[in-house]
Amino acid sequence: MDIRVDVELPCSIDMVLPLINDLTQYPQWMGLVHAVVPEADNQAWQVELRGKIGPFARSKRLRMVQVETSSAEHLRFERAEVDGRSHSAWVLEAKVSQQASMTTLNMTLQYSGRLFSSIVERALHDEIEASKQRLRKLVAH
Repeated sequence: MDIRVDVELPCSIDMVLPLINDLTQYPQWMGLVHAVVPEADNQAWQVELRGKIGPFARSKRLRMVQVETSSAEHLRFERAEVDGRSHSAWVLEAKVSQQASMTTLNMTLQYSGRLFSSIVERALHDEIEASKQRLRKLVAH
């Protein structure tokens, strides 16, 4: 599954970067990210994703690391578990660019697993739209 999200934000790139380059900032604007705890060495994050549809809730824990990219405006996080087992890949990429007083954020989520149904996929897309609005409010202040 690949999901790409593009959002125009009425602010400078310097206001967006702190919200996307540190995963601990995601819970304040991305509703699916329930909690993020940096590991002791600050080289990885323990990320808890949580989704709810009606009375049903599901959680997923991921260990994510930031991967080197060619610039500060291009971020990449990948799943990197250390338990020796095989896991579905999770890759989150973010690219930001600025034109005049607007910043464009392009985010791509790649997940090699599968979602459970079209209902779950719909809920994911609804949460993405809500997250875009929360992010706009954060940078507007």
